[in-house]
Amino acid sequence: MSGIAIVTGGNRGLGLEVSTRLAERGLHVILTARDPAAAAPLVARGLAVEPRALDVTDPASIARLVADVGERTVDVLVSNAAVSLDGFDADVVARTLATNYTGATAIVDALAPRLTRGSRVVLVSSAMGELGGLPKAIRDRFDPPRDRASIRAALDEFLAQVRAGTHAKAGWPSSAYRISKAALNAWTRLAAAELAPRGILVNAACPGWVRTRMGGQGAPRSIDEGGASLLWAATLPPDGPTGGFFRDGARVAW
Repeated sequence: MSGIAIVTGGNRGLGLEVSTRLAERGLHVILTARDPAAAAPLVARGLAVEPRALDVTDPASIARLVADVGERTVDVLVSNAAVSLDGFDADVVARTLATNYTGATAIVDALAPRLTRGSRVVLVSSAMGELGGLPKAIRDRFDPPRDRASIRAALDEFLAQVRAGTHAKAGWPSSAYRISKAALNAWTRLAAAELAPRGILVNAACPGWVRTRMGGQGAPRSIDEGGASLLWAATLPPDGPTGGFFRDGARVAW
């Protein structure tokens, strides 16, 4: 393969794994993270890895990355940066949504002008975001997604009800991570439709429960297994699927 790939949250875990695999396949990888020093061993191996600082929750940081990319076209974009915070309160909800939804989608929007026909966009999601276990009233807020404004309105309502202590009564789970990924999945479907006329493939990919710092050492899957799921979505052929949610190359329910 050739071309340019950008990976967010590339300093460790799945982000570092997929950055490494893409570089080994011959892509020039722009590895981004708040601290991109993790790229040094890859550069030392002779891989084409370009470290760049990025905080997806900071619009100015995103703008600097776009400026660094310049007029280069982007063939693969893996929006991986995410958090899973301890506890549950309004602050945890706000911080989680800022990274896992707002930041994860903002980087795609910012780099959309640099994507070219056949580019692949991967939103790293989770089975935690599957809607099946949620009450119908909550599922209906995300499936089918009407537009971006309706997703944002649902998230704002979730946060407001957590602040008021009424979220459980309304059917919202006490999991900021779960709702952030449900919203990300819904947004993926909208973005896929928006970018389809340009021949750009946009999919959500679940790596499974992986033994990373976020997943913990009790997780059943290795980083190699989780990374393979993401790599599949990042290296789809030009006629591959778009607007789907996949794990290990198989479609899963929203």
